[in-house]
Amino acid sequence: MRPTRREFLAAAAGAAFASDATRYRVGITTNTRGGWEHDVFASFREAREVGYRWVETFIHYLTDYWEKPGQLRARLEEIGVGLVTISNGGPLEMRFHEPERHPAILRDHLRLIRFIRHFGCTHLKMNLGPRRPEGTTEEDLRQIAKVLGELGRLARQEGVKIAPHAHMWSQLENRREIDFVMENTDPQDVHFVLDTGHVTLAGIDPVELTRRLGFRIVEFHLKDTKPETRGGASSRLERPDMMRDPPFFPLGHGGVDFPALKAELDRMGWSGWLTVELDSSPWRPPKQSARISRDYIERTLGIPVAAS
Repeated sequence: MRPTRREFLAAAAGAAFASDATRYRVGITTNTRGGWEHDVFASFREAREVGYRWVETFIHYLTDYWEKPGQLRARLEEIGVGLVTISNGGPLEMRFHEPERHPAILRDHLRLIRFIRHFGCTHLKMNLGPRRPEGTTEEDLRQIAKVLGELGRLARQEGVKIAPHAHMWSQLENRREIDFVMENTDPQDVHFVLDTGHVTLAGIDPVELTRRLGFRIVEFHLKDTKPETRGGASSRLERPDMMRDPPFFPLGHGGVDFPALKAELDRMGWSGWLTVELDSSPWRPPKQSARISRDYIERTLGIPVAAS
């Protein structure tokens, strides 16, 4: 008996859903201010309760486990989550623009790379330190590209990709800086984490940047912005009070064209990490914000979160 048109379309939709589950792995960062910033394991549990199976955090939450990766792995298994990656940050050396700091940067980040390998992580997401009042100079960018290239070559020997993360109010923020670092490093050694919220506030269309960087992107941080910033904010935003006037929101707020982003990823045949992130959740518990983004990913983008 031949299937009806409705049965055929349902089967096709199911096949696409299964394909997305294979190509995209959905995680969540859990340092959200407003309830998740103080107890990393409680945040992991709540993320798991919402349906996320993969979590991401910063090393400063886990320094007690530097020499005890087995104990951390046991705690993660008890909660039922795996790690997307563990980001750098304090207490690691972060002054990438200062050449005299490069030996410490290589030492600290190689230690972190070897640590995350215990958990099956294949890339290191990296912030590049707070922005100086005078901004990032061309000499700063040369030094940043130089040390990232050195670290990337060493990381590749460890089987890990390094991926700087462009972040408002950091040394790597805008299109000029992103282009310089990407053009002055080897694509084999230096990859990229594209944060949809931060690049939008930096005046960049995340869909266009995705098209430009292509497979150098190993992870997306998914956060939304105000509707009027769609396609790239028209002016630079000074750092606001994240709890009183947050610039980032759960998915579906309107500032980022996520359906267009997914269409571009589908066109490219890209696969990798889609990591939900929200810096702060002042009006509702982080768990509720995480659920809003999960629902958007599943219902609007058609990507199953729990199956990833």
